[in-house]
Amino acid sequence: RKKLKSTSKYIYQTLFLNGENSDIKICALGEEWNLHKIYLCQSGYFSSMFSGSWKESSMNVIELEIPDQNIDVEALQVAFGSLYRDDVLINPSRVVALLAAACLLQLDGLIQQCGETMKETITAQTVCGYYNSAGTYGLDSVKKKCLEWLLSNLMTHQSVGLFKELSINLMKQLISSSNLFVLQVEMDVYTALKKWMFLQLVPSWNGSFKQVLAEADAWFAERRREFGGDVAFLESAQGSAFVPVFAHLRLQYIISDLASARIVERDALLPSEWLSSVYKQQWFAMLRAEQDNDIGPQEINKEELEGNSMRCGRKLAKDGDYCWRWTGFNFGLDLLVTYTNRYIIFKRNTLNQPCSGSVSLQPRRSIAFRLRLASFDCSGKVICSRTTGYQILTLEKDQEQIVMNLDSRLLTFPLYICCNFLYTSPEKRADS
Repeated sequence: RKKLKSTSKYIYQTLFLNGENSDIKICALGEEWNLHKIYLCQSGYFSSMFSGSWKESSMNVIELEIPDQNIDVEALQVAFGSLYRDDVLINPSRVVALLAAACLLQLDGLIQQCGETMKETITAQTVCGYYNSAGTYGLDSVKKKCLEWLLSNLMTHQSVGLFKELSINLMKQLISSSNLFVLQVEMDVYTALKKWMFLQLVPSWNGSFKQVLAEADAWFAERRREFGGDVAFLESAQGSAFVPVFAHLRLQYIISDLASARIVERDALLPSEWLSSVYKQQWFAMLRAEQDNDIGPQEINKEELEGNSMRCGRKLAKDGDYCWRWTGFNFGLDLLVTYTNRYIIFKRNTLNQPCSGSVSLQPRRSIAFRLRLASFDCSGKVICSRTTGYQILTLEKDQEQIVMNLDSRLLTFPLYICCNFLYTSPEKRADS
C-alpha cells in the first residue's frame, strides 16, 4: 500500500513547487514564483497590498523590490514556501538572510522562529552577526541573549575573528558591565582590550591568537616612537575612538599590582591624567584602611558595587580542593577563597598564614561581594548557574565563612567562579 501524502505536503508540492492554479506571479532578484493570492495574504506585506487601493491589487504580475542586501533568492524561496506548509526547517547558516526576508514580507511566525533558532545557535562565530542583525530587525530578545553570551564568554572564547567583529559600542557595553565574567583579574581585561584595539586598527592581520599580544605590543611600541613618548595612544587621532571603551576599565584594581602597573605605564596607551587620579584615589583608600578605622561597607550600595567593584574570576578545570587569592593590595584585608567538598569559603587571613602587604588587625572587617558560578557547554551556552546576589560579609580575625553550597547540578566541570568585591566604604571614597 502507498502512504497518502499529508494535506500539507500535497499543498506545498502541488501549489507552491509546481505552481498549479496560480493566480499571481512574483518576480524578484531575477527569479519568478507562481503563487496564490489567498496564501500570500498570510503575509502582512501582501495583505496590505491586495486589500487597499494600490495598483498592485489588480495586477497578475508583481515586481518585488528588494532593498535589503541580506535577502537572496534562497531566502525568498523559503519565506514564500513557509506560507504553504506547517513547519520550516531553518539552517543556522541561513537564518539572517531568512530573517531579513521574513521581516520584509511581515511574516510574524517565521520571524519568531528565526529568533528562536538564533538564540539556540549562538557561538563565538555567530554572536556578533546575530547581535547586529537582531538590532537591525528589532529582535530585542536575541540581542539580549547575545549580550549575555558575550558577558559570560568574552574572556574565555577569544579569537582573532571575534575581536575583529566586536564593534566599539558593543565592547563598551561589555567592559562597563559588572556582569562580565572576568578571568583572572582586571589586568586581563586590559590585555584583552589591547589585543582587540590592535585587531580593530590592523584588520588585515592574520595569525594565531597566541601571537596577537606580541604583535600588538610591537605595533604600539612603534607608535610610541613616532609620538616621541609625550602623547598617550588614546590621545592620538588613531586612538581617540577607543577612549569610551578604555574609560570603563577599573584601573584601581590594575595599578594595585606592581607588575601590572609597570606594564600599563610602559604601554603608554592611557592618558597620564587617568592614572594619576587613580593613584591618588587608591593612596587615600589605603590610608583610610590603615589610619581612619575604615572597617569596610556597612550596607549594600548596588550602584557603587556595579560601577566600582573589583571583578575577578577563576576556572576550576576539575573537581578537587582549591585555595587561592586574587592578587593586588586589597586595603588591608587578605581574603582567602577555598573550594572544597562543594563549598565556597571566604577566610579573612591575618596571622595564621603568610600574606603580602599590610593586613588590617581590626577586630571586625566587612566586605561587600557577589559570587557567581556557572558551567558552559562547548559552544559557550550556560548549562547551569548560581549567584549569591550582593551581600555584606563581616569577618573577625582569621574567621572563615561558607558563602555558597553547591548542589550536584552545578558540578559540571570546568566550573567558572566570578566575584565582585568592594573593600572600602563607598561614602568615604576619595573621588566622591
